[in-house]
Amino acid sequence: MAEGDPTMTRDAPQVNGMGLLPPEGEPFALIRRGNSPVVELLTGRIEDVATTADIPLTGEAVLALVPFRQIAERGFAVVDDGCPLRCLVSDQRQTIPLDRLLAELPTEAPAFEAHGFDIADADYAEQVKTVIAEEIGQGEGANFVLHRSFRGRTAASPRDAVVSWLAALLRTEQGAYWTYAVCTDGVALAGASPERHVTVKAGVVTMNPISGTYRHPASGPTVEGMLAFLTDSKEVDELFMVVDEELKLMSAICPSGGRVIGPYLKPMSQVTHTEYLLEGLTEADPRDVLRSTMFAPTVTGAPMENACAVIARREARPRGYYAGVMALFEPGPAGTWDLDSPIMIRTAYISPDGAVSVPAGATLVRHSDPFSEVAETRTKAAGVLTAIGALPPAPDAVPPPAPTAGPARTPAEVAASPKVKATLLYRNERLAPFWLRPQAAGGAPLSGLEAVIVDAADHFSQMLAHQLRRLGATARVVSWRDFEPGAEDLVIPGPGPGDPSGNAGRIVRLRDVIVQRVAEAKPMLAVCLSHQILAHTLGLGLRRLTRPHQGEQLTDELFGQVTTLGYYNTFTAVAPLEVPGGLEVVRRRGTDEVIALRGRRFASLQGHPESALSTDGIDLLARLIPALT
Repeated sequence: MAEGDPTMTRDAPQVNGMGLLPPEGEPFALIRRGNSPVVELLTGRIEDVATTADIPLTGEAVLALVPFRQIAERGFAVVDDGCPLRCLVSDQRQTIPLDRLLAELPTEAPAFEAHGFDIADADYAEQVKTVIAEEIGQGEGANFVLHRSFRGRTAASPRDAVVSWLAALLRTEQGAYWTYAVCTDGVALAGASPERHVTVKAGVVTMNPISGTYRHPASGPTVEGMLAFLTDSKEVDELFMVVDEELKLMSAICPSGGRVIGPYLKPMSQVTHTEYLLEGLTEADPRDVLRSTMFAPTVTGAPMENACAVIARREARPRGYYAGVMALFEPGPAGTWDLDSPIMIRTAYISPDGAVSVPAGATLVRHSDPFSEVAETRTKAAGVLTAIGALPPAPDAVPPPAPTAGPARTPAEVAASPKVKATLLYRNERLAPFWLRPQAAGGAPLSGLEAVIVDAADHFSQMLAHQLRRLGATARVVSWRDFEPGAEDLVIPGPGPGDPSGNAGRIVRLRDVIVQRVAEAKPMLAVCLSHQILAHTLGLGLRRLTRPHQGEQLTDELFGQVTTLGYYNTFTAVAPLEVPGGLEVVRRRGTDEVIALRGRRFASLQGHPESALSTDGIDLLARLIPALT
């Protein structure tokens, strides 16, 4: 039992009177979408498959439970626990009025023995410190999500447990995207997930990045407390970073890119989150969309490939279904399929022997406070822990922030406050207009240009390609492993994690590409990591920043014009006042940090012109690239 966690057992009645549900032993799923007045009941056969491509779309609706281990389909590192990709192929669907279902479900949870978190508060706080110092502080990424799990046990059957937990969540939780219970042989769970992963409806793809957490004080949320949350730089940056990360996914699966809509507030019983919606168009099979977007950066970190490597190394244990998705495939017109999928967070799992776990994680960024992140995992788990009959955190556990002055109101009332709504909307002043407007083709200053972006393990490359296409160019993305120079007009070695002076295979390959391109005087634009590598090959120094610029928006004068860009760098190129002839060096004013370079048919940028934080990004590309070619 972790320090500061209670152990308790509560007597409660067993589940009775559930005539609406299938008998014991038959699989089923109960789903309430949003605030719908009905709950959907799906029954049918179970089919476990190996990959998302194997999900059987043969005419019947399919609910797939996709475990986190499936991220291996994208070639990412993962601790493999063999958790099944389980499909409930529904041969019967019905809707049940919410009030009728609740009238039949129990009003108390089964007896529950709480064992506490598997990682103690102090140990999780140390993990946070280590990740900030050794991962973010060493350039391995902008943010990472580590989880821990509350453990316990119940004598109730999995079927009785999950329907009881569902009943409690339906009565007490608010703001969930889906509230659900699933019971199959060996896999049973119930939860109230706040976050859509991805939907596909008539070819429209929607993603829903949610990040930033206002923990409601015990006395209730206040307008003052919400305003403090909305203006907290850590919370603001956290949301912008996941917007960037999901735009990478949208740019890869939607030829027209992804438009940012919002921001919005998502009030729930214990917390309020900030969120955006992203929309784009696709003709892809929804199974391909699901595979290409596994999994949300809000449960992994960024950049995603390296985040998964850090998770596998730092957590060193499997995640099961936590951070995976529940994916409902429904037949549409003319043989098409729609997809609706929440992320499996805020969920309780029960094994056949009665062991219960409730995982919860926190997004760790450069300015995370370790004990605040501890508190965040507790608060995120609190709604589900209440539903399953566990006690709230012990009095000596890390408390939420003290309530600020002002009358307590309901979460929805606070969210509706004119001051709160106005403060939330101010965020869009920091976002690039390019990503806020519909993604139609614009002007064509790069018409006829053929560009190749070398992906360096960061799918910002997909956003770069999308912007170039909107400027009239032909652009394709090639992995650093596969790139071979050809007849392209422009090569863009892209951003990525890592030490630019290192000898990792990816860094060495980028260095070779850059050196050859400069030697042959062929057009090249280097971005972020590749900018640092270029600077180093030209004889400039490199330095690790004391305070990383991960997810920061900074304004500088670049090549004679004031420019605002998003920055994601832990290392920087540095230069003395005197630099080699023929090389134009742009430093951040008052420092030796090199933020841009220009020479014979090449240029480089430390900032990301493609980022949603780069309000001047696409204009910079439009004026910089033609001069190179």
